[in-house]
This record gives sequence, C-alpha cells and structure tokens, in this order.
Amino acid sequence: MRYASPLNYQPNEPLQRIACGAHGTPTLGLMNTLPSLESVWQHREEFVFPSLFGPVSRGTFVLSIDLFTNVFRQTDVDPRWLHYGVLEFAPTAHRSSWLYATSGASNPWEQEPQDYGSSQFSGFGTELVLETPTQAQWAVEALARLLAYNILLAHGRFGEVQPLDYGARVPLGGPINGDPASALRLVAIGRADHYDATFSLASGAVDLLHVVGITESERDYAKIHGTVDLIDLLRKTGAFPVTDPARPTAA
Repeated sequence: MRYASPLNYQPNEPLQRIACGAHGTPTLGLMNTLPSLESVWQHREEFVFPSLFGPVSRGTFVLSIDLFTNVFRQTDVDPRWLHYGVLEFAPTAHRSSWLYATSGASNPWEQEPQDYGSSQFSGFGTELVLETPTQAQWAVEALARLLAYNILLAHGRFGEVQPLDYGARVPLGGPINGDPASALRLVAIGRADHYDATFSLASGAVDLLHVVGITESERDYAKIHGTVDLIDLLRKTGAFPVTDPARPTAA
C-alpha cells in the first residue's frame, strides 16, 4: 500500500493535454547553437512568465529538503528537486489577483539538447498556477506542496498513480490556508481561459494547470458530474479562477 500522504491524489477523468506549439516559441542563443537546460529555464523565467503574468514580485521560493523528508517521508531525494520552486506575481493592469506559478517541472532534466526538437513536452510538460485575491504566503506553501507531490508522482514514488493533469482532484489534509474557518480542503485542476494555458519551449510544449481550492461538497459534485462541470460551476459563481479561502461552497 502506498504512503498515505496529506496530498492523496484522486484521479477521475483528466482531460488529454494538447501539444500545441504556436505562441511563446523561443529563439534561444545563436542560430547554430543548441539550446541548453539553462537557456530553456532562463527563457521561461525571463520571457514566457513575465509575458503571461507580469514581472515577478517575489521568488523563487525553492522546495526544501524538509518538505520531502518530513511531509512526504522520502529518504532518497534527488538534489535537482531542490531547484524547483514557486514564483509570485503581483496584480497588473489586466489582472486584479495575485498569481503564483511553479518553476522547474517543465525543465528538460532528462532530455538531451540534441533531442529537444523531437520532444512533444518539456520535462513533465506542465507547471501549476494558483490565483488569490490578496498576497498570500499560504499560496506559496500550498503550491510548493502540490509541486513536491507532483515530482514524486512523476518519479513513481506513489506506485502507478499518474502525475497531476487536467481534471485531477487532490485532498490537502486540512484547510488550504491553514485556517480552520476555511471550507476549502481540496484542490481541483482546470484549464484557464484568461491567459494562454499552453506555451512552447525549445524542449517541448508546456501546459499550465490551473489549481483552485474546492470544498468537500464540491468534490462530491465532481464525483457525479466530473471536474470539468465543477469548474464550469465555479466559474459561473465567481469561484474560479481565483481561490478565496473565505468563500462559501458552490455546491
């Protein structure tokens, strides 16, 4: 039996990720120079994310060894995992919310530069995004835990459970912000429509998985109707894409 972490993944009917490549395709280095892990990483941080979300406000909040050893009870931690992290983006003229995005999951750690052109996805092929109405350290911590959990899923640490994707629902083991008054104790993953949810790097495509806090009754609604219908309901009631820990349940 796999370890029962505080982020037990509940797979249901995840949508198929689409490898589209048009917007955000980088031009890296000299024309006759192969892109590298470092240049792909730099392009995402310094061009793609700022073009989507505005300038970085704070970060990178890198994952700690304690997160893997104490929270997820891992004894074998790849040093590369400690370079993954979370970035914070302040509101812009076009977005009133604070936005948090992971960094590192789309790094082509296992890909050779000469093979980048034949790769469908870069790294995991995903990064995670969470929006909040105000600046929130809990959002950094919640997204860091999800990122660490996803790393472990991708490396088979929880058996055959697949990495996070559209349609996933994940219990958090407690309130999303640590406040018992919040009813948001799980997250669901949907596709945002207020920013480009797919971009391309030299090493492949990347989908941005939009994370939103949900209640237990909303989870039950999704078990019957599916996560896609739940996201539509949350969008209609103003509970998606921004996660407000104080909001009432929508279902």
